[in-house]
Amino acid sequence: MSHAVVERELELKLVLSPDRSISVPARLVYRASDPYAVHVVFHIGSHSPVSWTFARELLVEGVFRPCGHGDVRVWPTKVDSRSVICMALSSPDGDALLEAPSESVSAWLERTLRLVPPGSEAENLGLDEALAALLAPTPADDLWLRDSWPSDESGDSDR
Repeated sequence: MSHAVVERELELKLVLSPDRSISVPARLVYRASDPYAVHVVFHIGSHSPVSWTFARELLVEGVFRPCGHGDVRVWPTKVDSRSVICMALSSPDGDALLEAPSESVSAWLERTLRLVPPGSEAENLGLDEALAALLAPTPADDLWLRDSWPSDESGDSDR
């Protein structure tokens, strides 16, 4: 199982209103050991970073067309002639609209797709190896299989 990680730090814009936004430092994280997910960590320099995890496939599709529903929605757009990826995140604590530079997100996604190509994610989960390890016989299994179980017919029962 691969332990490779693809990370990218970038400045996102948190949209507060149509004419006001603030910069938010963030880190995009992809782990080959968790191949279906991407992680976006906000407030990376603070004592309480906030992490969102969602399907890599959602971000890949969101680079090209609007997608997602519910807690995470992603779509491409232009802001002041810049190409950006918008991420609308919803939680019980509130909603956030973030803009990420398309070029940075696309380049990072390319690296994740080279590391774990689409369709090969299951191979990186290590399920076969984990199952084989769980089912592998141990020396204790050999002892257990040789010992006979005491039965109700044994001669040393109290009658």
